[in-house]
Amino acid sequence: MTSSTAQTDWWRSAVIYQVYPRSFADSNGDGLGDLPGITSRLPRLAELGIDAVWLSPFYTSPQKDAGYDVADYCDVDPIFGTLDDFDHLRAESAKLGLRLIVDLVPNHTSSAHPWFEAAVAAGPGSDERARYLFRDGKGANGELPPNNWQSNFGGPAWTRLTGTDGTPEQWYLHLFDTSQPDLDWTNPWVHEQFREILRFWLRRGVDGFRVDVAHGLVKKVGLPDYFPPPPSPDPHANDLARVDIPFWAQPGVHDIYRDWHRVLQEFGTDRILCAEAWVEPLTRLAEWVRPDEMEQTFNFTFLEAGWSAPSIRSSIVDSLAAFGAVGAPSTWVLSNHDVIRHASRFGLENPRAHRTGIGPRTEPRPDAALGLRRARAATLLMLALPGSAYLYQGEELGLPEVIDLPDGARQDPTFFRTNGANYGRDGCRVPIPWEAAAPAFGFSPSGKSWLPQPTEWAEFARDREERTEGSTLKLYRLALSTRARHDLGNGDLEWLDGYGDGVLAFRNGEVIVVANVGQAIAELPHGELVATSEPIIGSALPPDTTAWLVARD
Repeated sequence: MTSSTAQTDWWRSAVIYQVYPRSFADSNGDGLGDLPGITSRLPRLAELGIDAVWLSPFYTSPQKDAGYDVADYCDVDPIFGTLDDFDHLRAESAKLGLRLIVDLVPNHTSSAHPWFEAAVAAGPGSDERARYLFRDGKGANGELPPNNWQSNFGGPAWTRLTGTDGTPEQWYLHLFDTSQPDLDWTNPWVHEQFREILRFWLRRGVDGFRVDVAHGLVKKVGLPDYFPPPPSPDPHANDLARVDIPFWAQPGVHDIYRDWHRVLQEFGTDRILCAEAWVEPLTRLAEWVRPDEMEQTFNFTFLEAGWSAPSIRSSIVDSLAAFGAVGAPSTWVLSNHDVIRHASRFGLENPRAHRTGIGPRTEPRPDAALGLRRARAATLLMLALPGSAYLYQGEELGLPEVIDLPDGARQDPTFFRTNGANYGRDGCRVPIPWEAAAPAFGFSPSGKSWLPQPTEWAEFARDREERTEGSTLKLYRLALSTRARHDLGNGDLEWLDGYGDGVLAFRNGEVIVVANVGQAIAELPHGELVATSEPIIGSALPPDTTAWLVARD
């Protein structure tokens, strides 16, 4: 690979760190993280050894869904700062050699967006309403929703408007919260608005976009009812694998991303699109990363593989084959702002379950020590794989899910739309700890925190882990520096057999990786031991432990 190609294709092997702005660092003491706070902590991220930062939404928003309800795509919400603050953050990132990716939410806007407010005011049949999915209801008086679709957050996916005189009116579609009306992507006007939104941020120097709900923009013509298959104990045998879901993975989405690809090409060949697309099987997901569409898509099959050597190996083999077939890199991820942190997930009896969050009434609770041990092993395995890896803020500290949040503190709309039946995602969004002895553990100078931090956060604080041998932070730094030194992201994977059913072993360049996912001790091969997720004695690799060795050829 030439140096020019390596620069252009940085995303093929990049380690990208997700910052959830409201929970990363608060500069003004209001208890909410902000852009100046992020900027102040960027040197710590550069020290970690990452290549890029992905910012979750910071746009103008009523914050009904933590910023994924956007009221202005081209401005910064005052709770996070200003456009000048964003420009400063971008400039400081560049000085530190960090690329910057921003979130884009094209499936829906906020109900407080001027587009939607104009649509409500304009009335049925107007050009303004044609920007969204308004429909007349069924029944004698339109009292029934247009179809049977359910919101991803629970409850019906349709809400009926009421006129200023109290008369019931049309219904609008929202695949998520009622405050998040879906746009109508059959409307050319919508396409043009988003082309300009992309250009707005590209001119400000962003290196790419993570596209929220990238599989949901286009709905099946006629908006037919949907009857999902019966539940299966296997999360990979779910309805995402079906081709006839009228609101997910419709073929028309690909025309949108081909169009966006051309927009990004106006600014050079090193800007990227990454899809959040919950689509299976992987061969179908690979359609999002064909050469004229997106560069990356999240690999949720790997995230949901659980703690089973055959399942993990299958997810890796299938990923490399599916994405490689279209010339795209595989991506690897274990945690993000929508799922249970993997330090807790791997401590559950079934790590592939509990998609709806965990909380005080969850039984049995995660085994914290087992979860952290497996999380460290899983991360060391992941960071040795060829392709691009995503990290979620705080996982480098080994942060667990916060389980005992009081109901009164919760803010996730999932919790409220299911009347508390689903805990939702607040537990993985609690502000992260920086200094053990500081107010709010260094998150905020005032000690305020928009979600309460548990007292045990002190033991995970970055300053404490920096001084502790064997800490998770030091493991991440070692793994990332070793990954870079051996160029593992651009490598090739060769499976090594003969280690037993509970062990995953492969070689990537000079590095041999052995991950013991089983119950028996495994024997390490000859080589120079360069990293282990847990201390080991001699060549015996205990269960729930991963080791890296440099081969002695």
